[in-house]
Amino acid sequence: MAVRSLDPLERLRLRIQRSETVGPIALAVLIGLLAGGMAVVFRYMIQGVQILLLGPATRLTRDLPGFLPHLPVLVAPAVGLALASYMVRRWAPEAAGHGVPEVQHAVRNQGGRIRARVTIIKAVASAITIGSGGSVGREGPIVQVGAAIGSLAGRLARLGPQQVKLLLACGAAGGIGATFNAPIAGVLFALEIVLGSFAARSFGLVVVASVSATALSHAFLGREPAFRLIQPFALASEREFLLYLVLGGVIGLLSAAYVRILYATEDAVDRLRAPATVKAVAGGLVVGALGVLSAGHVLGVGYEAVERALAGSFPLLVLVGLIAMKLVATPLTLAVGGSGGVFAPALFLGAMAGGAFGQLAGQLFPTWTAPSGAYALVGMGALFAASAHAPITAVLILFEMTDNYQIILPLMLTVGVSFLVKSRVFPDSIYSIKLRRLAGPRVTEPSTSILDMLLVADAMQHDFDTVRSDMPVVELVEMARGRRTRSWPVLDAEGHLVGIVTETDIGRSIIEGQETEAVVADVMTTSVVTLRPDSSLREAARHFGALDIQQIPVVSDDEGRVLDGVIRRREMVWVYKEITEEHERLRESSEDRTATARTGAVQLELRVGRNRRVAGRRLRDIAVPSQALVTLVRREGRVFVPHGATRVRPGDSLTVLTTTEHEGPVREWVEAHSG
Repeated sequence: MAVRSLDPLERLRLRIQRSETVGPIALAVLIGLLAGGMAVVFRYMIQGVQILLLGPATRLTRDLPGFLPHLPVLVAPAVGLALASYMVRRWAPEAAGHGVPEVQHAVRNQGGRIRARVTIIKAVASAITIGSGGSVGREGPIVQVGAAIGSLAGRLARLGPQQVKLLLACGAAGGIGATFNAPIAGVLFALEIVLGSFAARSFGLVVVASVSATALSHAFLGREPAFRLIQPFALASEREFLLYLVLGGVIGLLSAAYVRILYATEDAVDRLRAPATVKAVAGGLVVGALGVLSAGHVLGVGYEAVERALAGSFPLLVLVGLIAMKLVATPLTLAVGGSGGVFAPALFLGAMAGGAFGQLAGQLFPTWTAPSGAYALVGMGALFAASAHAPITAVLILFEMTDNYQIILPLMLTVGVSFLVKSRVFPDSIYSIKLRRLAGPRVTEPSTSILDMLLVADAMQHDFDTVRSDMPVVELVEMARGRRTRSWPVLDAEGHLVGIVTETDIGRSIIEGQETEAVVADVMTTSVVTLRPDSSLREAARHFGALDIQQIPVVSDDEGRVLDGVIRRREMVWVYKEITEEHERLRESSEDRTATARTGAVQLELRVGRNRRVAGRRLRDIAVPSQALVTLVRREGRVFVPHGATRVRPGDSLTVLTTTEHEGPVREWVEAHSG
């Protein structure tokens, strides 16, 4: 009997798989070097794009009269965003946006798998976006590129999912360490944000990768910290801690606004009915116009403007204006198809806000405040910490990026306050919203349950009663008789939500003898708790439990005035019960099939079109073959487990599970019901 000899590559794989020290360390070093090399190449790519797009055009127009010398700055973002948007849509849709949520999604839901092509497409698209003037940063792209390198290395070595995830984190740490000359922060970023775990077994390899990447970047980019501090940082007085406390609150509110505006802009652009290229060009022209108005400060990474804020070179009104323009330029760059990170814009906003606060503090308390650059420095770290929900990483990354230990105490205080304020005002981080839309769990929650997987849209009702604000209370009393409803949303003459009226409000009006003269507006509650369709059922359950109410209005706008439906406590509980039972039936059925099937399970995909036997029907009313189960529904970029009352919509994609012995007839059924 002949024995098959292993080729050298196969022997290497086996050694890596069986090794517990040398193999993993060698992989971590290799991934760190590759990630560090890509970080260096990425920076040169950005410079190359700047030279190609702006160099010749600037030389040609600089001596022309009027507005013409500004034309390259105006047009370059439009060209760059159009190119980047096309590349991403054509070759790697997961390379769109800011990158970190996609890496988190790969860790939590895809076993650490990231397609190899993402390495190239993300780097090129992001270099074009940033080099042409797109208002985004380098950290998101290099995290995704480094993570893709780590994922590819783990899969080539045929390692298990847990090992692949760890190598993915090694690549992300290497990218951060090399990009910002911050190896410690790279480690903390990978553990706190990417893996969401500080497990000891993860620490060693991530450190090795981050140090390897940073050492390589030193050889090409030098060892200077990312920011040079012209003004020495020092506490002028112990009383300044009170000011840093207030600064934390201000930064927390600004961080909430930053995250809200980012995703509100993305949703607004998605709703526009225009070709993607048209959106990219139009958005690029707006970004370019803001670049002209800001003398280029809001374009690209923006670190030159940050250094000027640290030096106290900007007047107060300029700082405020740059904040406003950055809050438009960055969300618009990402919304129209640009590729880049949100870390650098957070540093920019924090520096400008901190600098403005410092100047005001200096005018009010000139004898016991440090220069405004000190507040700009602390504001940078605080805004990133609050928006990313990463306080530990923020403190260390700012320390490494500035090489200044004196900032630690005020930085820790401001970071802590800003994080608490932001979490109270707006619980989601800048990454968790995108992660949830990619069908991953909320990273702000310590554990995940069905309530995290389901959205309000899965349980809300569109058939509900409303009342007008000018309706007489006596008429409402008559309407309420014989009905189970205990509260009604109140609309004004334009149909906007203005309040909610309950049985308690009606009873109080009757007791006070006002029911004959009062209208609903006189007795309603104007402070209304609302939810969005994309809010999780966990958030809805929290409101139901805290307020002891029976229904909550669901609105489709940020102002909370456009009423889209209501979610009732009893329907939410029923949906939870249904899907829990569905999970149990699926588990039991899967166990039975696994035990009896000879050759395993088969997954088929049913793409729902206008077929009346599927579209618009509840899942329990569809004649699914007894040998098959519908296990997942993909809808508008998210994935969820359906229950019997789930209504199937055109455009949905249903995952149908069966066994190989029944594949033939089930496949025929799927083909007959598709389209």
